[in-house]
Amino acid sequence: MENVTKDDLRQFRMLLLNDLEKLFNQKKSPDIEPESEEWLRSKSIRKILDISPATLQNIRISGKIRFRKVMGSYYYSRTDLLKLFGDGN
Repeated sequence: MENVTKDDLRQFRMLLLNDLEKLFNQKKSPDIEPESEEWLRSKSIRKILDISPATLQNIRISGKIRFRKVMGSYYYSRTDLLKLFGDGN
């Protein structure tokens, strides 16, 4: 059995902290780019368009975009959003 020194513990701590930081940074950035998704969640839409939940609800209720409700979460059609708001205009 090998003895563990304080220096060994410090190195382990630094490696562990670096690994945790990488994991947290991956969680912050979206796994899939919005351009590659066909259906986007409400939160993603609001963030991309910088609109409030009420505005998105009004767009949904007016029937301007297709949506699906899955287990309490709304998903919106990316193609409908592009048609409604243009391709980057």
